[in-house]
Amino acid sequence: MNRIRVELTKEQRAAEENFARLAASTDEFEVYTHPHAARVATISDEIAKLFHLGSEDRWALRIAALAHDIGEAALKRDYIRYAGVLADDERLDLARHPVVGETELANRRAPRAAQLLVRWHHEWWNGAGYPDSLRGNAIPLPARILRVADSYAALTDDRPFRPALSIEEARQTLAEWSALEFDPQVVRVLLSLPSGSNPAFNSYAAAKREETEIEMEEQDELVAEQVGSEK
Repeated sequence: MNRIRVELTKEQRAAEENFARLAASTDEFEVYTHPHAARVATISDEIAKLFHLGSEDRWALRIAALAHDIGEAALKRDYIRYAGVLADDERLDLARHPVVGETELANRRAPRAAQLLVRWHHEWWNGAGYPDSLRGNAIPLPARILRVADSYAALTDDRPFRPALSIEEARQTLAEWSALEFDPQVVRVLLSLPSGSNPAFNSYAAAKREETEIEMEEQDELVAEQVGSEK
């Protein structure tokens, strides 16, 4: 694995910290109970290392990852928090959020590269994405990385409309949508990373199972203690 060390200026570190704080509030609005944008930033950077992206590109990608859904928070639509399926008009309205996010980053003087990555993080490899219907290599590589990282992080976390998928289920989903939604090369790189290589790749479905098992063990111990005291 390529371990390029990213040397940030004082201003870049301050900007990244500011967007990390913004990411936490966006996660809360989107009803993520665990850090989402920060996971996307970490996963994106792990993939970017293997593509040998330069330090400036990696920094812009992390900023974009932290702020990728700032447009949803700016729209402030209640339907974003729904547990059900969106209506057609709601879906069309939601499709505006990458462009709104681009504007929000411009207002916050984020680097232009990060602005464009936010605009294009819902473009699909086959051209069926939005807002510009870019296709294949016309989508900049960092945006293709962000698309895969965002999807993986979302799949492995609880959402209002479905529970978190396991690592295996999420990886299978990415493989099935490779060359349709996702750049197949980016998917291959993510799948090449060992699932335990970084905590950001873990699934909250597994964490939930572990919590349930611990609770069941504690309940069994409590019952055993009560039965023992009654004898």
